[in-house]
Amino acid sequence: MIDFTRIDYLKEGNERQRRAYEVLTTYKVLEKLKPYSPILAGTIPIEIDVEGSDLDIICEVDLRWEEDFLEEITFAGLIPADTEVTVENIIVNGKKSVVLNFMLEEFPVEVFGQNTPTQEQNAYRHMIAEYNILQEKGEEFKNKIIELKRQGIKTEPAFGMVMNLKNPYEDLLK
Repeated sequence: MIDFTRIDYLKEGNERQRRAYEVLTTYKVLEKLKPYSPILAGTIPIEIDVEGSDLDIICEVDLRWEEDFLEEITFAGLIPADTEVTVENIIVNGKKSVVLNFMLEEFPVEVFGQNTPTQEQNAYRHMIAEYNILQEKGEEFKNKIIELKRQGIKTEPAFGMVMNLKNPYEDLLK
């Protein structure tokens, strides 16, 4: 299985994955986020992204020090000075979380911080489950997921529709 905790696999991937690798390494995104155990999650790593899909980077952040995290990201040169950034505080699975959205070249980027180890966060766990299902079900299944995503359906609901899952966010983790 691919080691999704590193991004080396992107170098050998499809065109969009190779481009994502180039942007992430040029801007040293994961290097600058290293204290937060960053992982690229979402659809690009598992090749079910569509036009406009973002680079989802999950981080483990002690949100008692949220201001330090935001300041470090903003002033560490991760985000170019003239880039618009939105910051949102949300509750995900009962836990306070922070989300930053910005653009790096042609990629929308979402940095998600939660006080949970990154490999235990649902974004990572869903991606691993989805990757395993895609490996098992094959290309036709993968194309159905991509087509639903092109119609605007989010990833987990798309899997739920194709697999007849009642609650895809929970069922994918089983």
